[in-house]
Parts: sequence; structure tokens; C-alpha cells
Amino acid sequence: MIEQVINYFRKEWFLTGMLIAVALAAVMPSVGQSGGVLHLDKVTAVGIAVIFFLHGIGLSPQAIRAGITNWKLHIFVQSATFVAYPLLWLIFGNIFHALMPAALAFGFCYLFVLPSTISSSVAMTSAAKGNVPGAIFNASLSSVLGVLITPLLIQWFMGMDGVEMDVVDTVVSISSMLLLPMIVGQLLRPVLLRFLEKRKAVINKIDKWVILLIVFNAFSDSVKDGIWTDFAFSTLAMTLLAATLILLVVVHSMQWIARKAGFSREDEIAAVFCGTKKTLAAGVPMAKVIFGANPMLGMMLLPIMFYHQIQIFYCAILANRYAKASDEVQAASQPAKVR
Repeated sequence: MIEQVINYFRKEWFLTGMLIAVALAAVMPSVGQSGGVLHLDKVTAVGIAVIFFLHGIGLSPQAIRAGITNWKLHIFVQSATFVAYPLLWLIFGNIFHALMPAALAFGFCYLFVLPSTISSSVAMTSAAKGNVPGAIFNASLSSVLGVLITPLLIQWFMGMDGVEMDVVDTVVSISSMLLLPMIVGQLLRPVLLRFLEKRKAVINKIDKWVILLIVFNAFSDSVKDGIWTDFAFSTLAMTLLAATLILLVVVHSMQWIARKAGFSREDEIAAVFCGTKKTLAAGVPMAKVIFGANPMLGMMLLPIMFYHQIQIFYCAILANRYAKASDEVQAASQPAKVR
């Protein structure tokens, strides 16, 4: 019995690692918080750069061109981010206002109009063995478009004026985080490709280890920021339930639509992870610019803070399932190749 339990945890080491990361964040948040003992905000930034560097080595130029010119995927992801999510507010906004305080309802409005994440979207796509070039392009494009579209949608839905965003700074930040490591990897591809292919067993786990660190960092920050103690239990429960339902409905709707649209498995993975995620990293600074010194800012940010934790945890589980399914398909096709 004990041996079976040990074998299960070994087989499901990634899920086990996430549970441990959440538990550690609850017990010792000062270790995992941004700027804490481990400086995980900087460590994960380096880890993300390493992931992109390795992808730069592993991706053929043909694969990169295919990812960039995949307009069907690009339209799908950007429409999901900036059309489908805002439509949820137009359809259900009155229900949010009826069921919760106005500031919290506006927080969900803000969640719906945010752009996608960059780092975790690509990391999840990589872990799930999806279309990484397509994910990089769409996550980057979403972030740049969000600088312009998010304030406009907020102004339309909530009537906010005087919004100013630094587009150039955002583009430079994205380029240094994503494109530069990938370009360096491409340049070193002829030199390092054979070396890395011999060490695939280790290389293939790096993105998952980075995701575990992101989970630990995100949950540590939420504990340190007092998300779990500064609000009434009923407010927390309502926000958690709503954020969870939104994520589950959108993720599985995206899966269904992508399959109906005839997407390949790799494109479906990129579409799901880029089209359903919302950025906390850009969301908080944007909120401070848009809402200024509003005393209800904490409650307005509560939905994205919850959604951020849930999307990382659930999408990591989903990425693990995708990766296992891909491995099973490869294993099943192996005998046919031998014959």
C-alpha cells in the first residue's frame, strides 16, 4: 500500500509539487514572496528566460515561421481575450452588480478586459507540448494590444478618463523577456542543439520546475498581501466561486470551439492557454493608473488576484494532462514505426 502511494506521487510529481508549493506558501510566505529570501520574482524571471532560450535552440526556423503566420490561431486567441471576455460583462454585468458590492463587481469587469499573461501562458504551452511559437506570438501581441484596448474598454464600461500608458516601455519589456533569449537560442542552435538533445530527460522538466516556482511565488505574494485575511469570508467565498466558474467555463468552451474549428492538438493547447489567461503582473500597475488612489482599489483587484492563483493551478494540471496524452499518442505510434 505504501509502495503504491509512493509510486503514485512519483508518477504525479508535478501535481504533488504544486500542492506542496501552495502549502509552503501558506506556512512560510516570506520565503517565496517577491523580494523575499529566495527572490523568486527574479529567479522565475531568469527561469522564463531560460525556457525561451531553450526553445530558441529547439525550434527550427520553419516552425517559427509557421507559428507567426498561423492567422487562424491569432484571430482565435485575440478574439477570446478582447471580445469573448468583455461580452461576458455585457451579458452578466447586471447580475454581478445585483449579487455583490459595486467595487467587487467592477473588479470582475476589470478582470474581463485585461490582456493575457506572457510567461505562464508560454510555459504552460511548453509543458503541454503545444505550439510554442504561436503561444509566444499571441501572448506578446495580447500584452501590447492590452495597453491600448484595456483602458478603452474600461472607459466604455465604467467611464474612466485620463488613462495614460507607456506603450514603448511595454514593448521593450516584452522583447527583453521573450524575444531576446529566443533569438540568442536561435543563434546558438547549430552549436548547442546536439548537446541538448542528449539531455532531453532533464531539459523537458525545466519548464515544469519553473511553473512550480511561479505557483509558490504567486501564492506567497497573495498570503503576504493579506488577500485571505483582509476581507470578509463571504466576500472571499463569492469571489473565489465566481472566478473558478468563469475559468472553468471559458477553458472548456475554448477547448470545444478549438476542436470544432479543426485546430491541431498543438494549436488547441496554445489557444486554450493564451486565450483564457489574464495578467496580474500588468493588471496591478494598470489598475493603479486607471483607478488612481481609489480607496476601493483592493476590492477591485480581488477578482484578478483570485483568478491568477486559480488559472496557474488549474492550467498547470491541464498542461500535465495534455503532456501525458501526447506521450501516450507517441508511445502508441512507436510500434507502427518499427514495423
